[in-house]
Amino acid sequence: MKKVILKKSGEEKLKSYSQWVYTNEIKKAPRDILPGEVVEIFSSSGRFLGLGYYNPLSKIPLRVLTFFKRGDIRQLIRDRIKRAVEKRRKLHINSDAFRIVHSEGDFLPGLIVDYYSGYLSVQINTAGMENLREAIIDALIENISPEGIIDKSDEKVRKKEGLETENRVIYGAVPDVVRINENGILFNVYLKEGQKTGFYLDQRENRKIVSSVVEGGFSVLDLFSNAGGFGIYAGKMGASYITFVDISEKALEQVRENCSLNEITDYTVVNQNAFDFLKEEVKSGNKYDLIILDPPSFAKTKSEKEGALRGFKYLILNSLKLLKENGYLAVFSCSYHVDMNDLLEVSASASTDTKIPVGVREFMYQDRDHPVLVNMPNTLYLKGLLLEKL
Repeated sequence: MKKVILKKSGEEKLKSYSQWVYTNEIKKAPRDILPGEVVEIFSSSGRFLGLGYYNPLSKIPLRVLTFFKRGDIRQLIRDRIKRAVEKRRKLHINSDAFRIVHSEGDFLPGLIVDYYSGYLSVQINTAGMENLREAIIDALIENISPEGIIDKSDEKVRKKEGLETENRVIYGAVPDVVRINENGILFNVYLKEGQKTGFYLDQRENRKIVSSVVEGGFSVLDLFSNAGGFGIYAGKMGASYITFVDISEKALEQVRENCSLNEITDYTVVNQNAFDFLKEEVKSGNKYDLIILDPPSFAKTKSEKEGALRGFKYLILNSLKLLKENGYLAVFSCSYHVDMNDLLEVSASASTDTKIPVGVREFMYQDRDHPVLVNMPNTLYLKGLLLEKL
């Protein structure tokens, strides 16, 4: 293996079990390293620090696979996947859809695998993992025996890695629609078309938490509804009417399907930008018992954080104006750069501006099949607040 030598800053990161090393933390790397090639990592003093894969084209050129000496990297990958599968089985999740591999959270940086009722959706997003593709697929087949595997790798991320992308079925057969059961609620998932790997599995527990406050007769507004998860949970808990808002007509088609699957009939769908909808709704005088704000990532980079917080302020402030007495507002951030304190501060600011006091009913995070490592803060990306109008 070729050797990569780190500066003191990079060495300290690996001592604390971080899996990412940036260009300015690398002291020396051979020029003939192929993208994604596995290398040995050393300190300036010559101390072995781990094994990882290196890609000079990437924003994060060095990603660590292990902090110990290993001879067979492909066997390491197979062992890691086997362990990840065993961990998920021990979680006893009340669903036939869950995440099996969560990238850095399972010490497999660049790899995401989701299970949907017998089928796998896979993202191989880095050159290093691309080079290990055969070992990855073999291990998934051996440990899970899926009926089919579809490659849903992220084209934008792979482009930055110098890779081309072709989303297609790579093993067995995958139907156009896969039906999943989550806590007794049914959803149709379109693996060949849907968001990312197919469905927002990380919100599973939060859908349950948010719907737990619903009482018979509740009016619910599900903004950025995607396939309708939060609103449909609310409907199953007795909400009398649900309004789903999403800018994607395809997402709203899935809302209609999923409502039908769960025998929910009292609802409406609105194909509109959520910001514009809120502006008009505040003027209309309509009020709701529960509002859900689950927007896409507003801050993919640190430089976008300020604009993201302005967006959250607008959404929360106007949602508070639409709440009935003793109503609830659930707000989520799926960006690592907008943390729980940011959500609390922007909620407090919106509360002050609207003169509507609110309390926190629940703090919410990603579900357990999306593990968080204390040594890798970016693995904690989903945060949410369930606010109560006082």
